[in-house]
Amino acid sequence: MVSKSNIYTGGGDKGETSLLGGKRVPKFHRKIQAYGSVDELMAHTAMLRDMLEDAPIKADLLTILDIMMATASILASDCEDCPVTLPPFGAAEVLFLESRIDEMDASLKPLTSFLIPGGHPAVSQAHVARTVCRRTEREISQLAREVPTDEEIIRFYNRLSDYFFVLSRKIAHLLGIEQKPWNPKL
Repeated sequence: MVSKSNIYTGGGDKGETSLLGGKRVPKFHRKIQAYGSVDELMAHTAMLRDMLEDAPIKADLLTILDIMMATASILASDCEDCPVTLPPFGAAEVLFLESRIDEMDASLKPLTSFLIPGGHPAVSQAHVARTVCRRTEREISQLAREVPTDEEIIRFYNRLSDYFFVLSRKIAHLLGIEQKPWNPKL
């Protein structure tokens, strides 16, 4: 006899889902869109991590994935006395990104123009993560106008998009890929 899977419950078959705390909301609710974008960004970040061989960068991306999972659970919560303990989150996560951005940037030539994304699949994937991160930040910012949202989460995603941009440059540098500057035809 085959037992029922715990993966599907049927609870969302009518277009609703539960927030952490039990409240049912439509699947297009701003909270769902915000943490859904975090989930999408996590998948892109995992893909980028899988494309790389640099152990320190892979370790940083794993830490970032863990932080994103924490922010997703915080965004998914709608309770003052949640049935589970929410992960800690604060300024330390933003400082982590800033330190990594500064370290990578110090090893790169200064920028003199905008760059056209590309040159290698991993460089392009870092740019995909950057753009999905920007959308995620916009969705979290919009959510924050409607419900109380930790401002450090918004700061984290703002800084994370900067991290992905600098990471794209660092990956290109490590792979010996020359990035193409954008020269507008005026």
